[in-house]
Amino acid sequence: MESRVKEIKKASLTAIIGNAFLAILKVVVGLIAGSLAVVADGIDSMEDIITSVITLITANVLSRPPNKKYPYGYAKAETIATGLLALIIFAAGIQLAIISVQKIIKGTLAELPLKIAIYVTVISIIGKAFLSYHQFKIGNRVSSEMLRANAKNMQNDILISLSVLVGLVFTHLFKMPVIDSIAALVVSAWIIKVAVQIFLKTNVELMDGTKDNKIYNTIFRAIDSVEGVKNPHRVVVRNVGHKLKIGADIEVDGNMSLKEAHELSNKVEESIRSKIDHLFDVTIHVEPIGDKTIEKEYGISRNNL
Repeated sequence: MESRVKEIKKASLTAIIGNAFLAILKVVVGLIAGSLAVVADGIDSMEDIITSVITLITANVLSRPPNKKYPYGYAKAETIATGLLALIIFAAGIQLAIISVQKIIKGTLAELPLKIAIYVTVISIIGKAFLSYHQFKIGNRVSSEMLRANAKNMQNDILISLSVLVGLVFTHLFKMPVIDSIAALVVSAWIIKVAVQIFLKTNVELMDGTKDNKIYNTIFRAIDSVEGVKNPHRVVVRNVGHKLKIGADIEVDGNMSLKEAHELSNKVEESIRSKIDHLFDVTIHVEPIGDKTIEKEYGISRNNL
């Protein structure tokens, strides 16, 4: 856990420093060059600083040990933070869409900035591409949806900068300033779509679901490989941060001693752990074969796979 938290902190600090540099550069140059589009792009980068600060704060929360209030620890703080990032991305997309529509309706002309503004926009695209790649790389390495969400947000920034650049080029070459606003509107729709996808993904974890339904087949195969175990049922899988908590009911010979039944349940747990990575915990409930206890409403059995 400590190495994972350190990786998230380092990635967050890199994003904060990188976005701070790009934000200051775009705002200052945008004002000097007389380009409101570049200034707006710089303000958007300031929002990225906020999202990166959120990931940094969350990384510190993740390192806290379990306690009476949160016996499972603070791993789901990452899920909550990812949802918050999705809302920030969504708000940025809506804001861009509103501004774009207003410009199209009013026919506001886009201003052609000095060449230095165009150069800064290109630098921003390159810088954001590096930051996004870095966030994705670390996010995939440590299985962090929060960092991956931040990386997607930076991909949105690349599109925003590209729309600014393309709009200015078309405005300059074809004298059609409305293209800048139309391009920005298309980009805003894509940003909103990404935000909704991220938000829905976090809801799966908050609802104690799992994104990979195939994992149930893996669990049943792992249980079946243990001799003496029958009828695995009421299998549940949920995310606790980037790890999985698995529970399952099994049936064994009712004449077994408690010690023998316990040893079988340990073998089942070992079998599951050998086939599935990133496990938080495995809980096995033992029942006698043919037990007629009324089934609870939750859990997956073979007949509802």
